[in-house]
Amino acid sequence: MSISFDGRVAIVTGAGGGLGRAYALELARRGANVVVNDLGGARDGSGASDTAAQVVEEIAAAGGTAIADGASVTDAEQVEAMVRTAQERFGGVHILINNAGILRDRSFAKMSAEDFAAVIDVHLLGSANCTRAVWEIMRQQAYGRILMTSSSSGLFGNFGQANYGAAKLGLLGLARTLHLEGAKYGIRVNTLAPTAATRMTEDIFPPEMLALFNPDTVVPAALYLVSEDAPSNMVVGAGAGVIQASYITLTEGYALPEGRRTVEEVAANWDRIVDRNGEIVPQSGAEQAMAILRALQGRPD
Repeated sequence: MSISFDGRVAIVTGAGGGLGRAYALELARRGANVVVNDLGGARDGSGASDTAAQVVEEIAAAGGTAIADGASVTDAEQVEAMVRTAQERFGGVHILINNAGILRDRSFAKMSAEDFAAVIDVHLLGSANCTRAVWEIMRQQAYGRILMTSSSSGLFGNFGQANYGAAKLGLLGLARTLHLEGAKYGIRVNTLAPTAATRMTEDIFPPEMLALFNPDTVVPAALYLVSEDAPSNMVVGAGAGVIQASYITLTEGYALPEGRRTVEEVAANWDRIVDRNGEIVPQSGAEQAMAILRALQGRPD
């Protein structure tokens, strides 16, 4: 079965190079009308260039349809103008891939408040700006596919990336909530944690790994997660052609007995608290409260 995006309108942020470019090219090849968004700044977010226009030229040369947009995802008015242009040109917006990002890596002890905020602003608030701009459109048309770009740094931590990790895990919380709020409107929201050799990682990967982790190897996972039959509320890792699913789990826990709700009781029962036998994967925050009630009901007198 061939997956087509004929008639779909997709916005891909940070699509002037790397992963975003690869997504945009394949979406267009499969029939989507693509808005190639990129401010064209350096890896740290400074400056601007016409990288988006270059990708549009590639798409056009291959027979696809796309327009370039240089909006900064941190500027809500620019983002709203981008979405209006997509509507006017193509008649709607069906897919949003939030991919724009910057890096300002330093150990937390050496990281300035400005560098921390700048990374949060682009990754987390920028994704929120873009999603907010398309949200009502998707609700009204009862169809939407949104992909957030997280990272192993957010899911599992990485030295020197406190700002990046905080933003990337924040995106997962955003995606989880939007999945719940968008479900009855046909909006599916997923999170991708890619591992790819791009400008963002060029000085992190050793040379022999650059070809192995080509951005093209992430594209199949990303496009599946924005396709018509996509799942929702998934966290997917992808790199070098390997696709993984990641889950946040919750143990059964231990109910502290009445009269013994003390630090000492926690310490004495720590092994029971962290025992992963019978752990669950909650589908909403409310399920944690329900798990607490179950633990209380099962507590021996």
